[in-house]
Amino acid sequence: MKHILIAITLILSALTTTHAQKHEDTARHRQWMQEMTQAKAEFVAKDIKLSDEQSAKFIQLYKSMCAETGKLAAETRRLEKEVTNKSNASDVEYEKAAEAVYEFRGKENAIEMRYFNQFKSILSKQQLFKIKSAERKWNKELMKQHRHNKRQKGAK
Repeated sequence: MKHILIAITLILSALTTTHAQKHEDTARHRQWMQEMTQAKAEFVAKDIKLSDEQSAKFIQLYKSMCAETGKLAAETRRLEKEVTNKSNASDVEYEKAAEAVYEFRGKENAIEMRYFNQFKSILSKQQLFKIKSAERKWNKELMKQHRHNKRQKGAK
């Protein structure tokens, strides 16, 4: 009986630790995403040469847009993963997940267009035009940094 109680205690302890670790990983990931969104918004604001006043308004709005598109992306990935991990998914489930994946870009674009119309009240036409270019530069810099970090790890 004593061995059973010890085994149950160890299992419960392991489950609790695993759950806490998952929660901590999720919180850490959420924090990291917020920091990345802030850094990206600041990068874009600097690249399109916003004044301090424009920058404050733009960054807040841009972060809201990223939060909406991020939520949409997470929901799409969740549906996709749910079907992928399910060994007996129905045709209806596959179709629903496929629709979500195919509709993602359109929905993301609708969100961006809604914010584009709000950006118009803050930015000049030239600054509006340069947002997408600045986002591509951001992505290019991230990839460059990723490759650099990967090389550094390989050199160790």
